[in-house]
Amino acid sequence: MATAVACEIPTPGFSFENCRRNAHLAGRGFPAPKATKTGTTIVGIVYKDGVILGADTRATEDTIVSDKNCSKIHYLAGNMYCCGAGTAADTEMTTQMISSQLELHRLNTGRVVPVVVANRLLKQMLFRYQGHIGAALVLGGVDPSGPHLYCIYPHGSTDKLPYATMGSGSLAAMAVFESRWKPELTEEEGKEIVRDAIAAGIFNDLGSGSNIDICVIRSPSAGGGVSYLRPYDQANVKGKRQGTYRFKTGTTAVLNTKIVPVIVEEIAISIDVSEEAMDTSS
Repeated sequence: MATAVACEIPTPGFSFENCRRNAHLAGRGFPAPKATKTGTTIVGIVYKDGVILGADTRATEDTIVSDKNCSKIHYLAGNMYCCGAGTAADTEMTTQMISSQLELHRLNTGRVVPVVVANRLLKQMLFRYQGHIGAALVLGGVDPSGPHLYCIYPHGSTDKLPYATMGSGSLAAMAVFESRWKPELTEEEGKEIVRDAIAAGIFNDLGSGSNIDICVIRSPSAGGGVSYLRPYDQANVKGKRQGTYRFKTGTTAVLNTKIVPVIVEEIAISIDVSEEAMDTSS
């Protein structure tokens, strides 16, 4: 008689089984990992005819600037782009994976993919890994229902906002938006505000720097299309060196001079092999 093995069905909903374990480990000297400093300034705003995204171009490894001109605005679909802060590998792979899913969605439905679909896919993926994927994202795009801007955090929570900032320079950038953003901005006004917000992050945060990239996504009513301006502006212009390390001839006194001639002799060595020697060796 066959014995049926009953498999355990997990309890639905949230699970907090590891809370006591983590508290025990912390008491034994193994604290929980801390959040990683993002070292980036990324922003986005909704203007009259679409969405404008902006980002700096500095990539850091702790206190080392590893790349001065990296791209932090990633392609998702023809009508939406995404700025990434956090671990560069995580942001690039996350956006590439979601971009492929969005393209499959477009091919299956035969229509423009709504921006809320990308927001849902991103938040579900990040929540599944509980923050271990270090990707903080600013998603912006335009669909038939209008322009949309979302703020997506590494643990999977999202906000829909008229303007958003993320990264270590986000507070300086938000100060610019809070004082200057207004509804129904023109495209040129929006570009200028985004440029100034990124520049504020660059000059007030050591993890942000170099150039300013801007991506403008326009509504169909404004002609549609996307303008990826890279670079849009250079905030930190490298100055010219004022001094020099060269010294004029005669600056250091010569006490004495000794010249040692070097003679190179070439010795030609000729080897004569006779037929008798060749016969003997054979």
